[in-house]
Amino acid sequence: MARKLVIVESPTKSKTIGGYLGADYDVVASVGHIRDLAERSELPAEVKKGDIGKFAIDIAGGFVPYYVVSPDKKKIITDLKRRLKEADELYLATDEDREGEAIAWHLLEVLKPKVPVKRLAFHEITREGIERAMAAPREVNTELVEAQEARRLLDRLYGYEVSPVLWRKIQQGLSAGRVQSVTLRLVVDRERERMAFQSAEYWDLAARFTATEGPDRGRSFAAKLTSVDGKRVATGKDFDDRGALTNSKVVHVTGALAGALAAGLAEASFSVTSVDSKPYKRRPAAPFITSTLIQESSRKLRLSARQAMSVAQGLYQKGFITYMRSDSPTLSAEAVRAARSQAAELYGSDSVAASARVYASKDSNAQEAHEAIRPAGDRFRTPDSVRSELRGDEFRMYEMIWKRTVASQMADAEGTTSTVRIGATTAAHHAVEFSASGTIITKPGFLAAYEESREKERYEEDEQKVGREGDARLPQLAAGQKVDAEDIEPLTHATTPPPRFTQGSMIKELEDRKLGRPSTYAAMVDVIIDRGYVRVDRQQLVPNWIAFAIIRLLEEHFSWLIDYDFTADMEQDLDRIADGELSRLDWLSEFYFGSGEEEDGRGQGLKALAENLGDIDARANSTFEVGDGIVLRVGRYGPYIEREVDGEQQRASVPEDLSPDELTVAKAEELLANQGGDERELGTHPESGLPVVAKAGRFGPYVTEVLPDDAKGKPRTASLFKSMDLTTVTLEDALRLMSLPRVVGVAEDGEEITAQNGRFGPYLKKGTDSRTIESEEQLLSITLEEALAIYAQPKRGRGRTAAPPLKELGTDPVSEKPVVVKSGRFGDYITDGTTNVTIPKDLTLDSLTEEKAYELLAEKRAKGPAKKPARRTAARKTTTRKKS
Repeated sequence: MARKLVIVESPTKSKTIGGYLGADYDVVASVGHIRDLAERSELPAEVKKGDIGKFAIDIAGGFVPYYVVSPDKKKIITDLKRRLKEADELYLATDEDREGEAIAWHLLEVLKPKVPVKRLAFHEITREGIERAMAAPREVNTELVEAQEARRLLDRLYGYEVSPVLWRKIQQGLSAGRVQSVTLRLVVDRERERMAFQSAEYWDLAARFTATEGPDRGRSFAAKLTSVDGKRVATGKDFDDRGALTNSKVVHVTGALAGALAAGLAEASFSVTSVDSKPYKRRPAAPFITSTLIQESSRKLRLSARQAMSVAQGLYQKGFITYMRSDSPTLSAEAVRAARSQAAELYGSDSVAASARVYASKDSNAQEAHEAIRPAGDRFRTPDSVRSELRGDEFRMYEMIWKRTVASQMADAEGTTSTVRIGATTAAHHAVEFSASGTIITKPGFLAAYEESREKERYEEDEQKVGREGDARLPQLAAGQKVDAEDIEPLTHATTPPPRFTQGSMIKELEDRKLGRPSTYAAMVDVIIDRGYVRVDRQQLVPNWIAFAIIRLLEEHFSWLIDYDFTADMEQDLDRIADGELSRLDWLSEFYFGSGEEEDGRGQGLKALAENLGDIDARANSTFEVGDGIVLRVGRYGPYIEREVDGEQQRASVPEDLSPDELTVAKAEELLANQGGDERELGTHPESGLPVVAKAGRFGPYVTEVLPDDAKGKPRTASLFKSMDLTTVTLEDALRLMSLPRVVGVAEDGEEITAQNGRFGPYLKKGTDSRTIESEEQLLSITLEEALAIYAQPKRGRGRTAAPPLKELGTDPVSEKPVVVKSGRFGDYITDGTTNVTIPKDLTLDSLTEEKAYELLAEKRAKGPAKKPARRTAARKTTTRKKS
């Protein structure tokens, strides 16, 4: 019987779709892209000279790419060709964005099918979603492919022209990219703002007031000083980042004025000057698109951008949600009916909006997909119904997507916002006014299902409070009514520097500036972290000093390439190419060779720019002024500060965890004064009488004795445990550390058992038998009885006791063997008992899904076993028999 071959991108997706299509369909995975632009080492010798050899692009021939099949995909291609020979029809069902369209086109180019070909786009992997896609096949959209190829070629030209300049002038291995570099610039620009920030102090008064009459007599409430002599009291928003007041119509209350006002109100009479109430109404948030899903996952689920997209992809491939790369919040008619039906069923008919809510993209060029990210199917599965199938982050994300989708079709939240103002006159005749505001929700509407979180505002304490009906509310008051005042207290505040970006807020910034596409947001944030340009500290993106060197060089010598508007314009141009309005060849030609029109440098093009850079002072580019003659330099082994004193150079390394905005002159002086690194004297060793110090060393913090200059031998030294801190370690801690290795006791066979800390962690040693123990703290506390119990267990591997898998991940669809996660010498790894693959650094145990594990195992199998180096054997010596 003739079969139909369906090619998708991932093994998990192939398994799910195959289950719906049945035995007549052969559903297989390409496991992502099958070919890409060649690296120089992959090019034939005859084309290595010239542009093709440099970029794998024939620029003179019209920007024609030189593609090669990826080495790890050759076996997959062979298998696809074999299956295609047995098929009478080919369906290309790769993802529905530009990347997916390009993969479909590359499959056509490589497989060269002789049977009918149809392009399918599965927006959701459900029975009805697959049936709709099968009923509406189309051809490969060559304009989308053109747009993807134009983007890929431009990125190759950009990276291969600019990155080598970074290698020569800053450090080997650095990279520059079209969206990557502007993303890094955003982080660096924000840190520059923080470094230039100057704080301003401002004050106000807080007080408690009590109603003295009416139905709420005796009810108290808090209020803040809001005006003095008719002028509004300045808050943090009224100051700029240099600490200057920007609004002449406000009064800046200083500490002295606040104290005088508080003292002058001690005997004052207070009365209500006004009471205002107005309706409050709030609409639900739109259904998720890629950027909002990543942002909300960061805030609610504490997932990184990469983790969020990995979890979402797993949910899509398993058929729980629609396609996860979308910049359109629109819901289909079926989805609207499903959301409204479930809202009425679960929260009552009154909770549903009077008519269907329609959401539209703010971006007129939304191209990635045609619908929001929502639960899959024409009737949504509730979170309770999928609890047995989804675990951890997958379940929490599905629940969040379900709630937001249902809430998007529910009624507005309604309530009342009330503001009461209390007036008085001080002893010095200053007219002051306090105010208190609050919003009470009387009809929760969509809030019964879901409330969108948000990044904390810079001066959020100035905003009014929103509460539910039944919460503490303001008392009923009327103008002219007397109130009692108590606890009138001056409060000091200070302006704060601009907040650093989190991964979620960075993606919102990229979206607002139209930099990149939904499919690139997570990747751009990941790449600047993975390359060491930025680190994550308490969810904030903090640039390292090498990022400052990169951005300075790009700003001074490639300014238009990292211009925010220029990068956004390029995204619009790619949309125009995808719509058939702009020629790929013309666009690439203008980018590389220039147009000669613009005056800001763009007109000369990338080629002329790279060829006419002139001299770049590498040392000056990596040098930054700190102050008082102190400079910071980005060196080969990290950043350091230096200055010249009496003709001698003083230098000190800058700790990796010291943020650029924290490197003040005072901090630099402190580092220079302690050039050997952080060092604390803890006391005297009771046995040797030598001083004991705690120091920061190349391999981490440690404690050691300080020997006299003429002493022989080595001092006792020990590394701090991971749970210890250099700033808090005590002499007692140091003495216990330096007592290691510790004799735990003697076993029945007379062998001594010791507790030791080694390269692979803490362990017990009994003769030649070593056993791992759970924590470093056990080195100091483990008893002989506990040690003997460990030795009574079977030995496994490098002396470790048998341990259960860290995680069980079901049965592999290919090998049909159970898949588990184990802990190995070189880290955690996935295995089905035959194939092992290390868990990538971007995945955590919690975020690792079954489908991701199967995909990683499939990729490892496709690569085949690692080739062993050929053994060199000595040539056999041959002898000629001498004739007699």
